[in-house]
Amino acid sequence: MFISPAYAQGAGGGGGGIEAFLPLILIFVVFYFLLIRPQQKKVKLHKEMLGAIRRGDKIVTGGGIIGTVTKVIDDHEVNVEIAEGIKVRVQRGLISAVLTKPEPVKDDGKSGGSGESGETPPKPAGIGGALKGLLGGNKN
Repeated sequence: MFISPAYAQGAGGGGGGIEAFLPLILIFVVFYFLLIRPQQKKVKLHKEMLGAIRRGDKIVTGGGIIGTVTKVIDDHEVNVEIAEGIKVRVQRGLISAVLTKPEPVKDDGKSGGSGESGETPPKPAGIGGALKGLLGGNKN
């Protein structure tokens, strides 16, 4: 007939033990560096941010409400003023971002507490300033 008989090929499909698991190990390593590790870093930074919340910080809650911290009640709650005279209690875990932190008052005893010493501090270059410097935008 037109169909030739099929002959069994030699055994060899089993392979070694490590070759079978090599693709799975490679996939796990890729997932670790692309998904798991960055997420762990993000969670760590968020916990540090929540631990550093102090009175006077301007924050954003998980619901999008912007307010100023008026009192840190305990490790789990803060008192936030969302409008003039309106204060709410917010769980720390539901704070999504700290917008601004108040600058600490520096009193060297010479200025009488006014904070004006006659000197202007240098402005930080930032990313935009660095790019302008590289591209020739700052020609002072």
